[in-house]
Amino acid sequence: MSSAPMPGHAPAGIAGSGVRLLAMTYDFSGSPALHAGPNHKLEENFVDFTPESGTITMFSTTWCGYCNRLKKQLDAQGIGYTEINIEEVEGTADLVEQLNGGNRTVPTVLFPDGTAATNPSAAEVKSRLAA
Repeated sequence: MSSAPMPGHAPAGIAGSGVRLLAMTYDFSGSPALHAGPNHKLEENFVDFTPESGTITMFSTTWCGYCNRLKKQLDAQGIGYTEINIEEVEGTADLVEQLNGGNRTVPTVLFPDGTAATNPSAAEVKSRLAA
């Protein structure tokens, strides 16, 4: 049985935990803005990290070189993303572990269709968003 959440459902470690979301969103200019967007909301103790169409949610850490590289590539290609630091947002490290078979690996990217990828290339992100 897979530990990955079903699209549109809260992962087991997140549901009912009262996680509060504070995310860093980047527009195409690369300027960060604190944001809790329309798909990033609390609903009866449920946090939905599923990104809007055409964007991704990237779970990362500040010290992750692969995360920093992917952010630069996404910025260069004009791909919008919401960055969630798993060391600062309660419950998200557990979510990343669930998405990665027990491994706390970043960057982990969540797509609008509810699927996830670990350390994807910018080309893979672009391709999956276009599909």
